[in-house]
Amino acid sequence: MATGRTHRPATRSRGIPEATVARLPLYLRALTALSERSVPTVSSEELAAAAGVNSAKLRKDFSYLGSYGTRGVGYDVEYLVYQISRELGLTQDWPVVIVGIGNLGAALANYGGFASRGFRVAALIDADPAMAGKPVAGIPVQHTDELEHIIESNGVSIGVIATPAGAAQQVCDRLVAAGVTSILNFAPTVLTVPDGVDVRKVDLSIELQILAFHEQRKAGEEGGQEGGTPAAVTRAASVEADRKGPDGDVPAVMPA
Repeated sequence: MATGRTHRPATRSRGIPEATVARLPLYLRALTALSERSVPTVSSEELAAAAGVNSAKLRKDFSYLGSYGTRGVGYDVEYLVYQISRELGLTQDWPVVIVGIGNLGAALANYGGFASRGFRVAALIDADPAMAGKPVAGIPVQHTDELEHIIESNGVSIGVIATPAGAAQQVCDRLVAAGVTSILNFAPTVLTVPDGVDVRKVDLSIELQILAFHEQRKAGEEGGQEGGTPAAVTRAASVEADRKGPDGDVPAVMPA
């Protein structure tokens, strides 16, 4: 089985758009659920509904994979599972290190979905000497002094940062210098990386702020239907208008 250092996914070389790449995991999740129920084929409309997209977009996405389905039959579920898994690089072993074993890092380490999706937690790393040697999810935590050796010896190309914000950039720099080329960042800060390094950011507070925005908008609409708009909603709408970017979207706000 290939490791993360010896093989890269084919999506970039095949010219698959990033927006399509971002939807492939949604299709894979829906297809995996169908496969587990022993469903042999699925129509584009059914699969699109399960993945939360429209069928025209799904057919366009699959055309980049060279998969067009069969008229009157639909798509072969098992073949699509294999095809998408291959494009995402999930038919191989990807060793991953998690840096920062606090509550969030420990929760990630205990997540059971990594192995079934082609990822293997190769090491857990933390700066606290008191954590060294303590098992989390059956894996002993190692000190950050060993970070470079761990990455080299395990052939790691994917790192997960779950440290406090103040430590994240330094950890990121060390990961990159040691050869990590993809980073999943849970720290509430923006990381600076050189060209050739991919960063995906997961910020729960931003997602909650976006939900709060939509809740506020719904409250404003309900107030308007009742014949009046609360003053607080009116003020918020004014602030919202001032914050709109050139394309009309409200940018996400990083909490202080």
